[in-house]
Amino acid sequence: MRVLVLGGDGYLGWPTALHLSDKGHEVAVLDNFARRGYDAELGVESLVPIESLAGRIAAWEEVSGRTITSYEGDLLDAEFLFGAVRDFGPDAVVHYAEQRSAPYSMIDREHAVYTQHNNVIGNLNLLYAIAEIDPAIHLVKLGTMGEYGTPNVDIEEGWLDLEHNGRSDRVLFPKRPGSFYHLTKVHDSHNIEFTCRAWGLRATDLNQGIVYGQQTPQTAADPRLATRFDYDAVFGTVLNRFVIQAVLGQPLTVYGQGTQTRGLIDIRDTVECIRLAVENPAEAGEFRVFNQMTESMSVAAIADLVAERFPGPVQIEQLENPRTEAPEHYYNVKHTGLVGLGLEPHLLSDTLIESMFDIVGANKHRVNPEKLRPTVRWRGALKG
Repeated sequence: MRVLVLGGDGYLGWPTALHLSDKGHEVAVLDNFARRGYDAELGVESLVPIESLAGRIAAWEEVSGRTITSYEGDLLDAEFLFGAVRDFGPDAVVHYAEQRSAPYSMIDREHAVYTQHNNVIGNLNLLYAIAEIDPAIHLVKLGTMGEYGTPNVDIEEGWLDLEHNGRSDRVLFPKRPGSFYHLTKVHDSHNIEFTCRAWGLRATDLNQGIVYGQQTPQTAADPRLATRFDYDAVFGTVLNRFVIQAVLGQPLTVYGQGTQTRGLIDIRDTVECIRLAVENPAEAGEFRVFNQMTESMSVAAIADLVAERFPGPVQIEQLENPRTEAPEHYYNVKHTGLVGLGLEPHLLSDTLIESMFDIVGANKHRVNPEKLRPTVRWRGALKG
């Protein structure tokens, strides 16, 4: 199949492109390099050095003998986007090309507006491109478990069978997102569902949990193929940040009591989920939703696990929670769809954590310790 990966220079987009290429698909990547720009803005860089996109693509061809096509441009530029889709002619489009950080979206009004405009309008341009160029293209869209929030009921896979006043219907599961970033994903989901219903498009919405890890078999084949490893309090995910703090001898910073529960997924499972979705497309007119996670743990339990596995003393520090979220909540997520397609999950293991310790240890000189502490507060976004 021909697969166009949007955001193909990013943390997940790049290893996804390699995984699909390695499995025999013809792959193209598209990116505007905004993620590298956020690093410059925030004064931070990936823990693991990363090559330019051109350098990565050349290295992959050298290592594997396979080629990846690249397009440089912005989804907000509809003319460019339509041209890229026409030129490559994909069977499937994998959409990672959005600002992905909740804290970044909550810095202030400017960052909230940027995130909403960039994510929602870019996705809307993409829907029009697919509808006008080839409605048979299967859209695989990366959403987030954060769309749901923490309802006091089981979280179904996207849809809910509803009974009210003696009548029944099937509706999208109610959403209660926790940031302006998460809100963009909800808007995306509604826009995609509408176009499937109104225009007959086909789409798979993957509500993904927190991703951990930095290596896949493909990225590990050559140092030039490495994907980024974010550790700062704005873009770094919780397990990755805890591992870095342990290696540096810093306390693991748990927000609040750490009783907040999160869905988790190994980066190797993320790229495999994409492959399964691409190779088993939704039907025309179908808006299909999978909850892309493999297990759930509280933040405190994640910190305890890192402390237990690290070969040295580790302290845990509880900070005032900068986010607005329930400190304790019910959390039970249905996530059987991708397993039904053949996913064999990697669960959080000693081996993975120990390998992450090694990666961090080899690159710890690149860490700016000041960037590990939270500076963005949800109520602080009201200032200016």
